[in-house]
Formats: sequence, C-alpha cells, structure tokens
Amino acid sequence: QVQLVESGGGLVQAGGSLRLSCAASGRTFSIYTMGWFRQAPGKEREFVSGINWRFGSTNVADYLKGRFAISADNAKNTVYLQMNSLKPEDTAVYYCAAATGGTEYDYWGQGTQVTVSS
Repeated sequence: QVQLVESGGGLVQAGGSLRLSCAASGRTFSIYTMGWFRQAPGKEREFVSGINWRFGSTNVADYLKGRFAISADNAKNTVYLQMNSLKPEDTAVYYCAAATGGTEYDYWGQGTQVTVSS
C-alpha cells in the first residue's frame, strides 16, 4: 500500500503562484511514476503532470507547459507541483497519484483545493 497526502492548496489571485506538495508513505519503493491530476466542478478529471520516480523524467500537459512544473525529492518521498501565472480556469481540486505496476495510477490522495480569483 502507498499513502499519499497533498498539501499547499488555497486561495490565490490570478497571476499568482502556488506550490503543491504530495508526501508518499508506505511501500514507496514500489512507486514507478507520480502524477498530478485536477478536477474542476462539473468537469472530468484531467492529467496535469507526471514524473518518473526513478529517472526523474517529467511531462506536463501541453496546455499547462510554461506555467506548471513538477519536481520530486526522493529522499523525502515528496513530489511537488509548482504553479505559476495562475488563472481562474485553474480552479480545481488537485490530486496526487502514484503508479506502482505500470502506466495506470493505482493510488490516489484525498485532493487539495486550489481556487484562483479573478
């Protein structure tokens, strides 16, 4: 089992920045990929960014490139999502996820609310 706990969400004005954190515990040695997803009210959950836990390679959704960046501190079992130039449309619950067996994410955090005011 892997447990994930997100933090760092909150209310920010448009143009501002936030950094989300996701602390992993449990069988962290089994993690292959960590990712961030988000779900806005009335919309489906969408992929934001992911990082290979072992090699550090990253990817960011095309529509967020240049504003969002993912990073990890393996020693702390923590992954971060730096969000800059935030827009009201970035308002959503942001979820951290871990994939242990392949490409599917099989562990999820509780989510953290990000609200961007105009």
